[in-house]
Order: sequence, then structure tokens, then C-alpha cells
Amino acid sequence: MNDQLAERRRVVVLGSTGSIGQSCLDVIAHLPDRLQAVGLSAHSRWRDLFDQARRHQPRWVAVTDPKVADQVDRRQLDPATEFLIGEDGIAKMVTDPDVDVVVTAIVGSAGLRGTWLALESGKTVAVANKETLVMAGPLVMALADQRGATVLPVDSEHSAIFQAMRSGHRHEVERVVLTASGGPFRGKSKKNLVHVGPEEALRHPTWRMGPKITVDSATLMNKALEVVEARWLFGLEPEQIEVVIHPESVVHSFVEFKDGSVLAQLSPPDMRLPIQYALTYPERLPGPARRIDWRQLGTWHFEEPDHETFPALQLGYEVARHGGTCGAVLNAANEAAVSRFLAGELPFLDIPRVCRAVLENHHYSPRPTLRELIEVDRRARREVARWQTTLIETTT
Repeated sequence: MNDQLAERRRVVVLGSTGSIGQSCLDVIAHLPDRLQAVGLSAHSRWRDLFDQARRHQPRWVAVTDPKVADQVDRRQLDPATEFLIGEDGIAKMVTDPDVDVVVTAIVGSAGLRGTWLALESGKTVAVANKETLVMAGPLVMALADQRGATVLPVDSEHSAIFQAMRSGHRHEVERVVLTASGGPFRGKSKKNLVHVGPEEALRHPTWRMGPKITVDSATLMNKALEVVEARWLFGLEPEQIEVVIHPESVVHSFVEFKDGSVLAQLSPPDMRLPIQYALTYPERLPGPARRIDWRQLGTWHFEEPDHETFPALQLGYEVARHGGTCGAVLNAANEAAVSRFLAGELPFLDIPRVCRAVLENHHYSPRPTLRELIEVDRRARREVARWQTTLIETTT
């Protein structure tokens, strides 16, 4: 490899065909002298994956769904790009010594294995998969410390906290405040939400995201998961983490220090900015992200979340306090419940209900192993599959 390529950070993008993955590749394309996509993965969208491979010419591509892999027309792939299948393919990419950064943009618990293997190999891991830290935050952070790996946040809120924290020391932090757009149902009551369907829940007012994350935004479960993520990522107590609704999505989070100073990170709602910061950290470079036009700024609004209409948020605090197996159970139950909602099998308001029921009735372990977390994940999904639609009170 010549010196010019050696200076570039070689990046593997897990989940490259999703919204985060596509934004990541856009950043890489805008910084060709600094970044190089050497590995890409998709679960089933192999045609999109091959289109990306033609543009970025990676060393590997991987399809993680074995059934789809058998249907792939490999003739459409450049012979210079190696075709990999399943978890073994992911493992080969993220553990290769020539790889510098692994972006984990696979949605849900499926992203845990790739993250784990990359950290075991001492890589820098840009975590866009919050579920990994929700499921196994203490284990993940301990592994990173043991192997000399680096965990960098890609979520806009956690990236904002990470950036603001650089102005002080961890022990000087009084609290952090995560901002939330409020999703498509901000200001609605439970009565308004009884009959909403997937089409309405997927109309996010600010961000363009995949369906699962968009529904999480509608229930505020995304913020619940982010509370848990912040707990482990930054070593905070649950009482140090707050959430406010900020519909304009310009202020991405605040950090309040013990002397009363409050620092915030601001930018238009464009995921390419936190992605680029994770890929080029600690440097800041010109990139493709949109800029704030200060001459056209209007008023920003901040308000308390409506805990009665959106009870999912409280689940995040409970999980952050109890730890153990609770994160894996909440994450799995939510993924399964959202999947049923998107399939038209579960009412919108039953998503947090089923999550609470499964969480409260699981066999809790305070210090689980990774194997135990994977097992409770499976059990939680089975419980959701058995959930029967409940009669929802329609009065205010």
C-alpha cells in the first residue's frame, strides 16, 4: 500500500445501505484524501450494496442474510471486491489489521456482535447502533478499556455531549440534557393516538431515518434508549441525565458543569456532521454537512416531555438505574413490538405497554455475561410475540 493510502483512515461500514450508512459514505466521498471505505455490509439489500461497491471500490462487501446471499448475482460485483457472507464475513472485515475505524450502523441488537469483535481487535468504533450500549453497556465499555479500543458516539445527541465535555473534565460535569424533537405526535394526547398507524408514525418532522428509529422517535423510546446509552458511554448516574423537547432540532444536547456553565452543540439536523466528527476525530475538517444560516434563524422552543402520553421515556430511567439484564430486555421487547406495530399487528400505544410488561416479568440478573444477555434478548422477543392486543382507555 502506498504512502498516500496509508495516511487515509480505512473504514468498515456495517449497515451501509441504511440511512446512517448512506450518510457515512457521503462523508467518505467528500473526504477522499482522509477516508477510504474498505468494507461494506448489508443484511438483504444486496443490489444497493453492490451499487455502493461500484462507487467506493471496497476490499470487501458482506451480506448477513444467508438466504439472500444464495440469490446474489456475484457477476455484478467487481472481481477486486471480495464477497463475504453472514457473521463470519463481518468478523473478517472488522478484525482485519488494516482496518482503522468500524462504523456500526446496523439497526437493533444485530449490531452487537460486530461492535464486540471490533473492540476485541482494539479498533476505533464509531457507534451509531445505540442498542449495543443499551444491551451491554458495562461489558462493552470494559472491553474497550481492556483492549485499548476507542468508542466514539455517532448519535447526534451523544456526539454533542462528547464534544461539549471536551471543555472540561468528567468529574466537573453536573448533568447532561438530551434534546428530543418530540416526533410526529408532539402535543397529542393518548386519546389522539389510539388509532394511529405506521404511516402517521413514520412522518417525522425533522429527521430522515429508517422506520424502526422513526417509530422510536414517535414513542420517545429513542430518548429512553439514549438515556441508557449516555449512562454507560459517559459514566453518568441516571440522575445526571435529563431530557427536554426541542422541536427545531438545532441544539443537539447540553452539558452543565459544576460551576454553572452550560455548553451546547448546535447544527442543522444533518447526521453527516456527527458521523464526520467520529471518523476524523480529533480533527475538524470541511465536509458536506449543512451549515446554520444565522441570518434566517427564528425562535427555538424547549419544553418538558409529556410522560403521561409517552411513558416509554420513564422506562429508560428505570433501566439505567437497575442495569443488569434490564437493557437487553427493554431493547429486545421494543424491537419486537415496533416490528409488530409496523406490520399492523399491535396498536401504537401498546408498544410501551408490552415493553413494561416484559421488563417487569423477566428473570433479572444484576451482572450478566454476554451469553446471558443474548438469551434474555431471545426470551423477551418470544414474550412480545405472545402479546395480545389490549383494550386502551380512550378518555383523557
